Amino acid sequence: MSNRLYQTVLHQMKDVIGRTIGIIDENGIVIACSELSKIGESKQRIREELAYSADAVIYEGYTYRFINAGEKNDCICFVEGDDSHAESMASLLAIFLGNMKSLYDEKYDKGSFIKSILLDNILPSDIYIKSNELHFSNDERRIVLVVKFQSSSITPPYEIVQEMIGNSDKDYVINISEQDVVVVREIEEEVESNEIEDYARSLIENAQASYGLKATIGISSVVDNLKDLARAYKEARIAFEVGKVFDIEKPVISYENLGIGRLIYQLPTTLCEMFLSEVFKKGSLESLDRETLMTVQSFFENNLNVSETSRKLFVHRNTLVYRLEKIRKLSGLDLREFDHAVTFKVALMVKKYLSNKPTKY
Repeated sequence: MSNRLYQTVLHQMKDVIGRTIGIIDENGIVIACSELSKIGESKQRIREELAYSADAVIYEGYTYRFINAGEKNDCICFVEGDDSHAESMASLLAIFLGNMKSLYDEKYDKGSFIKSILLDNILPSDIYIKSNELHFSNDERRIVLVVKFQSSSITPPYEIVQEMIGNSDKDYVINISEQDVVVVREIEEEVESNEIEDYARSLIENAQASYGLKATIGISSVVDNLKDLARAYKEARIAFEVGKVFDIEKPVISYENLGIGRLIYQLPTTLCEMFLSEVFKKGSLESLDRETLMTVQSFFENNLNVSETSRKLFVHRNTLVYRLEKIRKLSGLDLREFDHAVTFKVALMVKKYLSNKPTKY
């Protein structure tokens, strides 16, 4: 457990106990205490005294007792006083902290296990064995969210996300890099994709409101087996990378909503270049000015409706037709025809993809 977590617990308990309380680590150093000035003091002698005693040790006005966490007695708790009340409080504190540490360590072990699956660092045959050892449910429905922060802060991104997630037994926060954090979330059968995206947006909004940090999230498809988390992690990364190309303004991108972008991402670069050269064999896409490209975008957004597009752009119908004719002469594609419009739309996306070339996973 982290010293910060120990300190938080002691701070919450100090008023109830009414005495100075603290924790000593395996090196004999006070790592947390309700009296902040004592943090960092060496208490190595106490460890030696407790090593020969099965019960509490009273020394210089304080009562000390080992924190029992499983088979190990690494840490020591202490309570101010040498009376029976101090001994009782020390015993209760040792039991409480021991149980808390055991649960925390189990959660940490599960987190390490999930990280190994995500990064493909464990054999598929070992996943089932390890999940049984950790009493980990193997067949629950889960999703993977990759949270990428766009700037740094004093508080590490991992701690920020962990604080927002809370101490849920069904959600795991995995630290991947300085800017990237992964959330593995267990979901119910009836949860729909829009609810998952709403959840992701709430994480982004909380990070912005509480820490002033901007973030982008890629979401995987739903998997129903632990061994599939590695695939889900790759999907979430792909969603993030492909989304940067085709949906720049969207802070939340779902793998299942990538559409044609997902298909283009899987194509070899040489094939994409060949496709572009065939579509624009009569001329270059770069020869189209910005105004014409914006017209095309609006034309697509208005379902290839000439009248509606001209109205939205505040241009005469004949002006719009002239611009569409310009494209037809360049590419041989009449965007008023559905098949031609699809080909041109894909060509624009391929061009955008080649210009950015996201990293493949």
